[in-house]
Amino acid sequence: MKADSIAPSPAGWTPLFGAWLVAASSMLGALFLGEVMELPPCVLCWWQRIAMFPLVLILPAGMFPLDRSVIRYALPLTLAGWLVALFHVLLVAGVIPERIQPCSRGVSCKEIQIEWFGFLTIPTLSLIAFTLIAGLLLFAQHRMSR
Repeated sequence: MKADSIAPSPAGWTPLFGAWLVAASSMLGALFLGEVMELPPCVLCWWQRIAMFPLVLILPAGMFPLDRSVIRYALPLTLAGWLVALFHVLLVAGVIPERIQPCSRGVSCKEIQIEWFGFLTIPTLSLIAFTLIAGLLLFAQHRMSR
């Protein structure tokens, strides 16, 4: 009997829903910053959006009905977005040399457009969101495999 033919435990639904909430909140936040506050995204922000926005559609597709294979599709996108967000955070912090940044035109990837509480920048928020989503997906995988 194949592992995928076994019905997944419904206990994994809640972490998937939490991951979707984080992804949807992140997408709405990015749209708010771009469209309402008129803050133009840099190249690295666009790549993070490319990884985040599909999660808002992919995760509900795996929740109704509950399908554990959704993690197989969502986790690579999440990890790709996490790596770009980590690169962006390290670039803004000055750990990565400025000559490596991919922004040659438009908004500089090193520019800090928003800083809340003295440390929360847009790349940091993105890194936190991708970390939460990855953690929730791994937790859902663990709960569904029981």
